[in-house]
Amino acid sequence: MTTTTERQVEALLFAAAGPLSLDDLAKRLPQGADIEAAIAGLAQTYEGRGVELACVADRWRFQTAADLAFLMTEEREEPRRLSKAAQETLAIIAYHQPVTRAEIEAVRGVQASRGTLDVLLELGLVRMRGRRRTPGRPVTYGTTDAFLEHYGLATLSDLPGAADMRAAGLLSLDLPPDFAVPAPGGGILDEDPIEDGEAPEFHTDFLGEEEQGR
Repeated sequence: MTTTTERQVEALLFAAAGPLSLDDLAKRLPQGADIEAAIAGLAQTYEGRGVELACVADRWRFQTAADLAFLMTEEREEPRRLSKAAQETLAIIAYHQPVTRAEIEAVRGVQASRGTLDVLLELGLVRMRGRRRTPGRPVTYGTTDAFLEHYGLATLSDLPGAADMRAAGLLSLDLPPDFAVPAPGGGILDEDPIEDGEAPEFHTDFLGEEEQGR
């Protein structure tokens, strides 16, 4: 038969953020409560159950039975933080699309690492739009619907303009008077669609890449 002290100890252990020692329990319970007997009773009650009473470093806690640990395994996606280079590349693509890799490098003033575009493609923020009708037929890049969803934009026209960027402290106040933020989607449109199955210009293990000159 469960005693009042057992119920009280059970409630404290259940609600505790971590294991509790006998002294911790004693501070909460009425003076003279037989805590050791309550612990012994609870251990017997929970023996063989899915949740059991366990002692860890002289402290008590409820935990999942060891033979059921496999049920607690969880697979989840961890958000990947973009590098500064990837953020800059994504911004250039968003405002200059459709844009080629060479054009991205020209805007940034530095050669893109072989992994920067790969990570944006893998995350689904960027897609290959087509091939420019120029010598070499370079691939052009643009943003995706996932890009709009990630940044909470209804359309590309909702991207911040120069005034919004200045207000947010993202643009210097002493920019040339003729400076203008490009209109998204206002790039060169002389391109042919990418054919199904075409691969990116390059593919590499971007997690191990460091960008030259950054």
